[in-house]
Amino acid sequence: MAAFDYIALDQHGHKQRGIIEADSPRSARTLLRDKQLIPLDVFAAKEKSPTNGRVIVPGGLSINDTALFTRQLATLLQAGIPLESCLDAVARQAESQRVKRTLLALRSRIREGFSLADSLKDYPRTFSTLYRATVSAGERTGHLDLVLDKLADYTQSQQQFRQHIQLALIYPIILVILSLLIVTGLMMFVVPEILAVIIESGQALPLPTQLLVSFSGALTDYGLVIGFVLIVTFAAGRFLLRKPRIHFLWHRQLLNIWGLKRFSRGANAARYTSTLAILIESGIPLNEAMPIASEVCSNSVFRDATKKAQQKVQEGRSLNLALEETRLFPPMILQLITSGEQSGNLSGMLNRAAKSQESDLRQRVTTLVSLFEPMTLLMMGAMVLGIVLAVLLPILNLNQLVK
Repeated sequence: MAAFDYIALDQHGHKQRGIIEADSPRSARTLLRDKQLIPLDVFAAKEKSPTNGRVIVPGGLSINDTALFTRQLATLLQAGIPLESCLDAVARQAESQRVKRTLLALRSRIREGFSLADSLKDYPRTFSTLYRATVSAGERTGHLDLVLDKLADYTQSQQQFRQHIQLALIYPIILVILSLLIVTGLMMFVVPEILAVIIESGQALPLPTQLLVSFSGALTDYGLVIGFVLIVTFAAGRFLLRKPRIHFLWHRQLLNIWGLKRFSRGANAARYTSTLAILIESGIPLNEAMPIASEVCSNSVFRDATKKAQQKVQEGRSLNLALEETRLFPPMILQLITSGEQSGNLSGMLNRAAKSQESDLRQRVTTLVSLFEPMTLLMMGAMVLGIVLAVLLPILNLNQLVK
């Protein structure tokens, strides 16, 4: 039996979407009619499914969903339950229809005689090259349960690291947006009314007030134009970054700009070493693990450098020296890799290096955010103070003339 996605109408004429197991699309339609549903479309449950001449490409599963069912599969496999039964049990208790569809589709492929690693290839957006290669290694060595457990740990640690950075940046970003909105509102709606009264008095305006009048007038008269120009500039920048050459140059700058390079290099180095560690622990040879680990690097320059390092390792160079020649890895990581190669515990040292780098990045992000918040408040206070002084100076001068 295979898994099929369906779109059907219920007795009230409402569209229903779901997944059903059947021997063929025709059998699936029959089962739907037995459930008092009118089938509109039935197609094999895959990440890319043809329907009405079009191709549906649903989004992949979330990292949390992937980590959860990976952990559940590992637990059931460790209890000695067959893989097919494990997939069925996890699918039955899955709350997300997308997770359920994916697991049932995998189970149907396994029933057809395919391995789990081969079945995962139908879902390239959900299961990365790292995930599929690690599962394949687990099946070859007969330790799929242990490999899945490590994959769940890895997936959860990557998600926690990403969430830590995202949560740390939420408050500063909201603060900046609110500050810009408040200052823009003052300049467009409040300041012009006050300045109109001052200008009507006919007195000479001090320089700060003149600058404020010019800026407020430009923002009021050309605010829409300025906003349009900013949007077009942003869209043009994103379009240009899609060009391979410009994208590569931009990534090179990220690795060399002062203040950003330590974050960019550190994040890519942590991702690379942690991925390499789990692949080696799963029994994948270093020469095969390195190109897979390179693919998880978000920076294209960093990715190309690690691929060149892999070629040098194939030529007989040690991993430490090959990575050192890229000049992108922190000395701490290189030292731990050296110790791992000398002691024969490379995967353990790679794990330690990745955790050390991630911890260092968390501390840097926390420190940066803790400095960014008061700086944003000070900048907002300075802008508001400048507006108030520019408005009060002519009023004070007017009072002095009256006296």
